[in-house]
Amino acid sequence: MTAPRPGPPPAPRPGPPQPSINVSGPDDGHPAVDAAVQAITNAAALGPADQIAEYEAAYQTLRETLATIDQT
Repeated sequence: MTAPRPGPPPAPRPGPPQPSINVSGPDDGHPAVDAAVQAITNAAALGPADQIAEYEAAYQTLRETLATIDQT
């Protein structure tokens, strides 16, 4: 009897679909918001650990921007 031959390794499973963010449209007129959205878009090309740092920084920027809007 011969041992069975192993088959090819399984194909990698696809990850979750990436959200589509349109940053090529008109600016909203607020540089901090535009920069935060661009940072989120750019984070897709980074490793997971670096993505987390970018998302947290963008989140903080957006929170601070919204807080200043609420104060006016």
